[in-house]
Parts: sequence; C-alpha cells; structure tokens
Amino acid sequence: MTKSVLIVDDSTMMRAVLADLVSADETFDVVGQAANGAEAIEQARELDPDLILLDIEMPVMDGIEALKRLSLFSRAKVIVVSSIAQIASPQAVEARRLGAADVVGKPSGALSLDLDSKRGHDILKAARRTLGIT
Repeated sequence: MTKSVLIVDDSTMMRAVLADLVSADETFDVVGQAANGAEAIEQARELDPDLILLDIEMPVMDGIEALKRLSLFSRAKVIVVSSIAQIASPQAVEARRLGAADVVGKPSGALSLDLDSKRGHDILKAARRTLGIT
C-alpha cells in the first residue's frame, strides 16, 4: 500500500529534487506540491496526504505557521526539511513542539541540489519511521 506525500518548498528545483527522491521509493506516491504554507493548507485539505515534507522559510506563509494550522485539521504526519531547521536550532525545536514528527536539515542551504546524495537516505528513513513502515 503506497503512502501519499505532499511536498512543500518555495523552490521549484527543491520540490523536483524531493519529488524525485520520494518517487524513487515505491512505498511513496507524490500527490501534490506547494510553494508556500497557504498552498500547503489548501492542498492538504483537498488531497488528505499521509505525509507532508515541509520547508520552513517560504513567502506568503512560512512552514511554522503552516504547521500550526495543519495540526488543526490534517491527519498527515509532517517532516520538516529545511536549511534553517538543523537538529537543535530554535526552528527545529519549535517545529517539534508543534507536532513535526522529524526534522531533516538541508545540507547545502536553501537550494541543496545535493540533498539526495547527502540526506536522501535520512529523509526516506524518517518518512518510513514516521509512517510506521519497516
């Protein structure tokens, strides 16, 4: 049984990198992509994903505000994938407090084209663990 994933990042390139990474694993199906938190909320309502990969720094509505709102209506588990949310950063702590299941830092800043090679395994491992997939 595949798990549906919504990818939220303001960078078109990062959304493509994450979509390629997640789609390469037959367990996951990317059902939507959003460029900011407001779009994420709309798509989460419409698509009802199992998992959301959520950036923090975005225009219109950032990931922290989106996480606050998503927790009010969505059953989706959230993994934060962000350059500013490194393990013990204030943003990572806040994301965890608001219900993020995990936080994975982007290795090379906001546009981490090396994400797959440097953190791809970590993202997929976090996704599997978060959704209870062995």
